Amino acid sequence: MPTLPSRPVIGILHPGAMGAALGSALKTRAGAVIWADAGRSHATAKRAELADLIAVPDVAELARRAHVIVSICPPHAAREVAEQVAAGAAGRPDPPLYVDANAVAPDTVREIAALLGPDRVCDAAVIGPPAWERGTTVLWLSGPGADAVADLLEGSAFEARVLGTGAADVGTASGLKVCFALQSKALPTVWLAMEEAAARFGVTEALHGELERTGGHAAALADVRAKAAAKGWRWAGEMEEAADALAAVDVPDGFSRAAAELYRRAGG
Repeated sequence: MPTLPSRPVIGILHPGAMGAALGSALKTRAGAVIWADAGRSHATAKRAELADLIAVPDVAELARRAHVIVSICPPHAAREVAEQVAAGAAGRPDPPLYVDANAVAPDTVREIAALLGPDRVCDAAVIGPPAWERGTTVLWLSGPGADAVADLLEGSAFEARVLGTGAADVGTASGLKVCFALQSKALPTVWLAMEEAAARFGVTEALHGELERTGGHAAALADVRAKAAAKGWRWAGEMEEAADALAAVDVPDGFSRAAAELYRRAGG
């Protein structure tokens, strides 16, 4: 694991809602928290501004300057972001510590560790919403640098917990995230499947009536539908990664594949 200075430069790729919150949480222990603004949206730039993060031109510049890089992006982009960092950091005598905080399968994180170096990648899993106050969100860490990242977050809005610190522990945090996502993301899609089937059978009104009559929580259906419409494009990728992870350990993955498809439909 690289030795970190007392106040490291930390790069965030990219400051969406979660990335901006993480960047803000890390500011008290960092010399600077930077982000790459090339090709990013106005909304991303505004979040970064509100979190008081410092813009640099692109990922290559961020990879050259940062001592720690936190990747927090849509699951489908995790490998591409790691490849961009690898290209930008090539030739550095002190490669950065790369914290992969994406909702991806353990094997995906291990592939990223093989790309960037087995002693340079820390596996991370966020469970909870973007945290601006303590008590809502835990960042689970495993692999090289886990203790160092936990120290950087000491006293912040994110509660850091370490599962292991060896290179063999890379994938453990992502495995926990996969298991948790089965109830937080896959299970709710039963409501989406029920709603879609009811519409095709022509019994939507009757179904809603039965849910109200029997205490079947019709409000929960509306809540899941609204969340899926807003985030289905992102959660579909997470469910595909979860399915890959389950298949890799010989656990049936069909419901995660179905959840991915339902999110694609809802978010499309």
